[in-house]
Amino acid sequence: MADRKPIESWLTDMDGVLIHEGVPIPGADAFIKKLRESGRPFLVLTNNSIYTPRDLHARLRRMGLEVPIDNIWTSALATAQFLDDQRPNGSAYVIGEAGLTTALHDIGYVLTDHEPDYVVLGETRTYSFEAMTKAVRLINGGARFICTNPDETGPSAEGPLPATGAVAALITKATGKQPYFAGKPNPLMMRTGLNTLGAHSESSAMIGDRMDTDVLAGMEAGMQTFLVLTGLTRPEQVEDFPYRPSKVVDSIADLVDLV
Repeated sequence: MADRKPIESWLTDMDGVLIHEGVPIPGADAFIKKLRESGRPFLVLTNNSIYTPRDLHARLRRMGLEVPIDNIWTSALATAQFLDDQRPNGSAYVIGEAGLTTALHDIGYVLTDHEPDYVVLGETRTYSFEAMTKAVRLINGGARFICTNPDETGPSAEGPLPATGAVAALITKATGKQPYFAGKPNPLMMRTGLNTLGAHSESSAMIGDRMDTDVLAGMEAGMQTFLVLTGLTRPEQVEDFPYRPSKVVDSIADLVDLV
């Protein structure tokens, strides 16, 4: 690893790094506990826009991980921050759940299907054909197309599920309009997170389990990057990418001593 400033703040992905299918990954509790005791700024990130930070705080607490609400950063929050910067007090037609609708309400957005400024697509457990049809017509009518994240599939106990990126591709095919993705691998999500912490990229690190989102976003935001092998990326797959993380480790347990 090239010489860099000491790590003063940490950003870490959630699924595949701290938890896996509802179970904490060994070392996650020690890592979070040491972060909190050290007083170092940190954020737990997720591209999933279904849940609010309060929801995720409660879910993590049930698993034995105590992550304060203010230390959780979602693609829904990043999307809302982006829209608030671009067009304050605007309007949007939203396909998504409470994590996204709450984030947009909190920035003063009006949620409507009547000539909205934006169509905003997020994660949901039930993608409605009627809702997708309405989104296509609104985009064709001039609404700008925003998507919380590009993930094409999501995990479940039964296997992969179609996710936001796959539905976005359907809408793009029907409209010819590409969405703007606010979540990872867009470094915007990293930068807005760092701004929330008041942190600087040169003294920050990103931990993730995916090369194509976590590592790419962290690298493009100028941070050190750590790839853990407890999620989707296998060791032999690292060489398939034209970029590398700063370091590859077996799990979050290997990073506790760096805090």
